[in-house]
Parts: sequence; C-alpha cells; structure tokens
Amino acid sequence: QIDYKDVAKLRRFTTERGKILPRRISGTCAKHQRKLTTAIKRARAIALLPFTAE
Repeated sequence: QIDYKDVAKLRRFTTERGKILPRRISGTCAKHQRKLTTAIKRARAIALLPFTAE
C-alpha cells in the first residue's frame, strides 16, 4: 500500500536529485506508478519531500 506519509518508502522511488523514477526503472505496473506519482506529489506539497535536492 502506497501512503504519502511514508517518506522512507517514497524516497526509494525518487532519484538522488528528487525526481520520480520512470516505470521501466522502478519496475512498477501502470496502476501503481500512478498512485506512487500522486503520493510523491502530495508529499512534496505538504513539505514531507523536497521538490529538488540541493
């Protein structure tokens, strides 16, 4: 289950620069990739994840 509050799990699906990994690299199916993307964007909006790495 993908939760926007689970920052440790979401970080596994982002690059070191904070970008979301594409499906072919992360290995998720299309449905889960969509849920993952919305969770990451939601976490960014409430400042749990950075938009970009420094």
